Amino acid sequence: MNTRKRYPKELKERAVRMVLDHKAEYPSKWQAILSISAKFDISPESLRIWVRQYERDQGLTPGMTTDEREELKLLRRENKELKRANEILKSAAAFFGAELDRRPKK
Repeated sequence: MNTRKRYPKELKERAVRMVLDHKAEYPSKWQAILSISAKFDISPESLRIWVRQYERDQGLTPGMTTDEREELKLLRRENKELKRANEILKSAAAFFGAELDRRPKK
């Protein structure tokens, strides 16, 4: 059973914006996240992850941006498909090579 909730993009953006706008009012960023996540009825950990990803996307902290993650996911999927196609071609080549060896010589 999948327990993950899908939050609307607008909610994520608004919550992240509130954390960044109001973090100076709290002793730490984590305290701001705890307070704001309660107001939006979302998990503090989810909001922390969204804030960190936003900071990466803006170049404020090191790490992979959302675009880089999507590109990596696409490349991995493509690589998997190419490996599968390569295995099929190897099997076909071996099969047809064996067929040629079995033909009677004239």
